[in-house]
Amino acid sequence: MASETRDIAAYEAAYESSDFEVVQAEMRKRIVIGLVERIGARRILEVGCGADAIFNHLKDFDSCVVVEPGSRFADKARSDASRHSRVNVVQGLLEDVSDQLARGSFDLILVSGLLHELARPEGILQAVRLLCSGSTLVHVNVPNARSLHRLLALEMGLISNPAETSERQRRLQQAHTFDLAGLRALCEREGFKEIESGSYFIKPFAHAQMAQLQSMGFLDERMLDGLFGLEKHLPGLGSEIFINMRPAEPGAQP
Repeated sequence: MASETRDIAAYEAAYESSDFEVVQAEMRKRIVIGLVERIGARRILEVGCGADAIFNHLKDFDSCVVVEPGSRFADKARSDASRHSRVNVVQGLLEDVSDQLARGSFDLILVSGLLHELARPEGILQAVRLLCSGSTLVHVNVPNARSLHRLLALEMGLISNPAETSERQRRLQQAHTFDLAGLRALCEREGFKEIESGSYFIKPFAHAQMAQLQSMGFLDERMLDGLFGLEKHLPGLGSEIFINMRPAEPGAQP
């Protein structure tokens, strides 16, 4: 299977210097941790852990495998994993290392904040599906093209359509901008059936503006919690979208 062509080192540097991304990542973790706890997942595969692997936030699990292509992020995960005997960190692209993983051995596969960064997201979904059993749940999340802050930018005339690529997206090598319909169509084409979907964390402004409000002391933890909860009153307008799904035919090619 062909490897994805990306400048991983440049991506790691851009990610770590991104102004509001730490907060956005925390909100993303809330959704993922809540899912792990809700379904009682014991055997977890995290595809692309970034700077903070999911096992750092889990109280109880049987095993966690992390597949991370970036050397800096993989080294950080290995360092964190030294405290856990049930964690295995594999450096590489999932498409290239999936033969090292046991098929059908995961309750939950996390593909968090990743699909939009890939020129060909189909490849990773195909690799994920081959690792699934009939009961494996797959969680994917990506930024939302129809988030509140993008729609505000549209009405202000800053962008011509909600899917327009921003400078920050280009810096982070983000190849796609998904709305929920587009993400759903991609996953269905690759042989998955949706269990549930939605959005989370209302972000009124762009990352740089949110960071500025935070540095001023205006945007505090209480307000961030409120913005996280606000999505239930503004469904679909969250800063990111997710789909929880299962393979229509586990382990089969589409």
